[in-house]
Amino acid sequence: KEQTVTSQTVTRHSATRTMRAAVIHAHHTPLSVQDVPIPAPGPGEVLIEVIACGVCHSDVHAADGDWDPPPALPLIPGHEVTGRVVGRGSGVGDELAAVGDLVGVPWMFSACGACDYCLAGMETICPAAEATGYSTAGGYAEFMVAPAAFVARLPEACDPLAIAPILCAGVTSYRGLKRTGARPGQWVAVIGVGGLGHLAIQYALAMGLRVVAVDIADDKLAHARTLGAELAVNAATADPGTTIHREIGGVHGAVVAASATRPFEQAVTMLRPAGTAVYLGIPGGEANDMRLSISSLINTELTLRGSSVGTRHDLAEAIDFAVRGRVAAAVSVAALDDVNDVLDNLRAGRIVGRTVLDLRR
Repeated sequence: KEQTVTSQTVTRHSATRTMRAAVIHAHHTPLSVQDVPIPAPGPGEVLIEVIACGVCHSDVHAADGDWDPPPALPLIPGHEVTGRVVGRGSGVGDELAAVGDLVGVPWMFSACGACDYCLAGMETICPAAEATGYSTAGGYAEFMVAPAAFVARLPEACDPLAIAPILCAGVTSYRGLKRTGARPGQWVAVIGVGGLGHLAIQYALAMGLRVVAVDIADDKLAHARTLGAELAVNAATADPGTTIHREIGGVHGAVVAASATRPFEQAVTMLRPAGTAVYLGIPGGEANDMRLSISSLINTELTLRGSSVGTRHDLAEAIDFAVRGRVAAAVSVAALDDVNDVLDNLRAGRIVGRTVLDLRR
């Protein structure tokens, strides 16, 4: 099929063929909200009219150039995208995406599908993988393109603003919990009760796990308790490892959703023998090396694992939990024009839950 675009889209944008987008032009400078050309879907791609895009801490790292390699600029960030398909490139049939479908675009923009990792169900570490809003243009825009095979179809009944954080924070925390190997009735620590962490608590409870929340902010720990955490530890005023071992004998698994280095080291001290710590967050800058006790790792047979976002299968499962009401992001809504204020609030740790940009505002 040749590219098709809805008449509504043509009517709204045919005169200029431009859209509003927030663009990173230089690191450590505010994003520019400006008019840019509307992209055209290529073979296998769909054109999506964006409804909402969650603001993730990874977007701060993209804007500040914290990670190696930094993204090529200029860049439209954003990878928790919901919207409607309004156009299709050649080769996209209804079995992948139909015009009018409500869809989501996650961090994992694409993978090759043919390498050893993809064939083994580990497409998250495909060497040729692309990242939405980092290596490709993302969802801080009125329109974006994405490979039809990698967008998630969303039920019409779901709220595009509420479901947006599930596309990254949700699936990342869900897969991380699975990779701890913790079983129903066992304890997990959720370290960092922010965008990922507040969802990790809910996924853990939905999976039958018991939760310890660890953070350095009392308001986030209070939120964790309302979500169902049985124990909350402020790591700024108490040693979390000592406290957790005293109270419950240690945790079977830990997921680290923080963006500083120290919690990654502390996670190991919270584990009981044979426990597993899974690292989700990525600290920015160069100070992200850890000091760990090798003897402790060996003598108590601990496991440390990295976990990068989630596969398409993980994403479908994570969305299903949310659609069935078992998990819900705490969402505040902002306009695209407010994006720099939102990023500043993330840098300062002032956001509880997730802020979502409403592209219709």
